[in-house]
Amino acid sequence: MSTIRWWTAGALAGMCSLTLTALLPAPARAAEPEVPAYACAKDQWPWGCVAECESGGRWNANTGNGFYGGLQFWQATWVEHGGLRYASRADLATRAQQITIAEEVLRTQGWAAWPACSKRYGLSGRVHTVQRGDTLSSIARRFGIAGGWQALYAANRSEIGADPNRLMPGTMLRIAPLTVLR
Repeated sequence: MSTIRWWTAGALAGMCSLTLTALLPAPARAAEPEVPAYACAKDQWPWGCVAECESGGRWNANTGNGFYGGLQFWQATWVEHGGLRYASRADLATRAQQITIAEEVLRTQGWAAWPACSKRYGLSGRVHTVQRGDTLSSIARRFGIAGGWQALYAANRSEIGADPNRLMPGTMLRIAPLTVLR
């Protein structure tokens, strides 16, 4: 005797979607940024290394030389890039706050703001740290990148991964020496 099975539309749709999901490849993930072999690189690359080089890794450094904090901010640079919203001087701010201001400095001055230490670790050019809501198009427009988002992606593919639409906040993208329109 045959058995008749009754399937609801919802059950059939669920079975079909499970079957299709199993057959589809997993979505591409953004590539993990490469971390150099320096011992300090394990400490939030590249900031741990820059701080190690600049201040011996002392985020509260105030040696009286006119530079403050782990990344040795000149007071005018700290003020100009918004540091006062955190503390009156960099050495009085947290590590995370100093890094936030350092990311602003990278946008305007690039790694030249830390000349000896950036040379030591092979860091160069101007950099943008991806924020939540950023797209390659919006970044390319903001910085006037010739060739638009495609040129920005080509220069940073190893950091971004296979899908240019999946930017991970915190990823550092090279902005210069890309050709900049102005």
